[in-house]
This record gives sequence, structure tokens and C-alpha cells, in this order.
Amino acid sequence: MTDTKQHGSEEGLLQGKVFRPTNSKELAEAVELVFDYRGDATLGLTSGETIEGYVFNRHGSGPRPCLQVFPKKDAGIREVPYADIVTIAFTGEDTASGKSWEVWVAKKESQRKAERDRVAAEARARGHL
Repeated sequence: MTDTKQHGSEEGLLQGKVFRPTNSKELAEAVELVFDYRGDATLGLTSGETIEGYVFNRHGSGPRPCLQVFPKKDAGIREVPYADIVTIAFTGEDTASGKSWEVWVAKKESQRKAERDRVAAEARARGHL
């Protein structure tokens, strides 16, 4: 299975939210949200441990579904079984929040207009316009 992240407008609303799944369906939904999130998350585990980091992969099927995390304070990769997850908190800033395609297009158009204005001003100064 190939994992692709699809980034809609919902992710920006997740920052600061904490999910406490009560069943496997809710956990699977929370895992998909954290997988699509472009910021760090904090996982609360049944052991009482918390892991803060970036969730970059998940294996939702098979005998032992798990998440893969780049922990913020440790080198390497941490694999966390779904069965060990009690909470998923969206604690880090969503680094792509507000950076939609429309915003990018508007910025590029503004840059192009500024460049056209600069070139026209230079041409006028040389007496070409």
C-alpha cells in the first residue's frame, strides 16, 4: 500500500486538539488525522509514557497495527502499536496551515506584477517607454 498525504483545510483546525479514542474505529480515524497532520503530535500510551514527535507512517492492517514516529528528543524511529495508544494530541504547529494553493497563486501573481512594474520603470528611465 502506498501512503499519500492529502492535505485539506481541516488540518489547520487540529492544532491543540486531543483525541481520546474509545474504540478501534475512533482510534483508526484519529491515526489517519495524525498521519495527515504536518506538525508534531504527542502520543499518550497505556504505560503512562508520552512520545512527542512527527508521525510519518502507519500500518493499520495486519496482526499488529502501529504508527511510526520520529521522536522529537530521540534519534531514530519509534514504532508504537495502536493497542498502546490512549491519546493523540496535536501539539506542534501545522507547518503548512494557511499555505493553500490559492495563497500560493496570489503570492506568485503579486511577485510577477512587481517584476513587470520594475521592468517598466527601468524602461521608462532609459526613455524606452
